[in-house]
Amino acid sequence: MSANDHIDDSAAPLIEHLKELRTRILYAISAFVACFIIGYILWKPIFAFLARPMCVVLAERGQECQLILVKMQEGFFVAIRIAMWGGFALAFPIIAYQLWRFVAPGLYRSEKNAFLPFLVASPVMFLIGAAFAYFIILPFAFGFFLGFQDQFASDLAGGGDLSAPPAGVVFQGSMESYLSLTMTFVMAFGLCFQLPVLLTLMGRAGLISSKGLKAMRKYAVVGILAVAAVVTPPDMFSQIMLFGAIYPLYEISILLIARFERDREAQARADGTWVEDEDDDPEGEDYK
Repeated sequence: MSANDHIDDSAAPLIEHLKELRTRILYAISAFVACFIIGYILWKPIFAFLARPMCVVLAERGQECQLILVKMQEGFFVAIRIAMWGGFALAFPIIAYQLWRFVAPGLYRSEKNAFLPFLVASPVMFLIGAAFAYFIILPFAFGFFLGFQDQFASDLAGGGDLSAPPAGVVFQGSMESYLSLTMTFVMAFGLCFQLPVLLTLMGRAGLISSKGLKAMRKYAVVGILAVAAVVTPPDMFSQIMLFGAIYPLYEISILLIARFERDREAQARADGTWVEDEDDDPEGEDYK
């Protein structure tokens, strides 16, 4: 067999993989375009849904719920951004399925069984985090931010400074800035709730251990508090709420990884391939 034959034999599988990848990408793009169109058609009810936390807070304060268009093209770009985010959210199951169809043929059955739960858990945890931000964090955040208009009004009313702006400062936010703020909260919390999925997947792959995560608890506490300080308003209550939601997920990750380690050890002992580690905890808390 000539060298050219070897080249042809090795190139054929690569070409087939590229064709398969192109097909999956085209399916994913087509799904996104279709869902983008749906999102553009429904952008008004979607925006009304996103504006509800602010409207509730304003109603409690006796204020009218309305936003303004600062720039002429602002309404159009708000509709486009909602269509993009909504289209991606609607198309994500199809995109994930196409990714799975491309990757799955190259995996063993055991690898498929190990990876598939994480593929399902990731969007579920994102939705839980987004719902937590929408129903719990956003009302507190908007209440905190809108409280400053009362402080400005009271300070100006009692200050007696004629050069200061007139009293009665009220909120008149733009659609684009409000959408950006709301989506920042929703995306940040959705991504933060990916923590147990990421850690458990790394633990399943053997990159981290439950013992290592236990040793890193104090650093995890500091890191989660730092993230909470960045993505929440500068009030202690919201930061504590985010910390109270994320840190239990860290502990759950430790429990899940420890379970995987016990199953791995039991399988290795049954196969006769288990090797005791000299650094193993005598109480059995460290598993290979």
